[in-house]
Amino acid sequence: MAFLDINPAADGHTLVVPKRHATDIWDIDSDAMADVARTVRRVGMLLRDRVDPEGLTLFQANRAAGWQDVFHLHFHVVPRSTGDDLVRPWQSVPDRRHRLGDVHALLTGTTG
Repeated sequence: MAFLDINPAADGHTLVVPKRHATDIWDIDSDAMADVARTVRRVGMLLRDRVDPEGLTLFQANRAAGWQDVFHLHFHVVPRSTGDDLVRPWQSVPDRRHRLGDVHALLTGTTG
């Protein structure tokens, strides 16, 4: 289901949540997650057609370390415009690239 955020970052800021409780992305089954993703897209299309934003940002956080503060899975669908008040949560750090090989090996179970 979808509803407007009571503390919106922008006009049209909408939350999308599964009908059945799931704490986070690790706690939802694949079919329910697919339903949520379809709803996120539907909301994005509605916002594009009705609010006419210059862009759109999706936010989703998991567990306290991931900045989750409401422990029910939810996606923020936020219409964006150039110069709005939102800022990127991080900056890319090119000097971390040296770890790509090690992380790839960890994720794929390969060596080297």
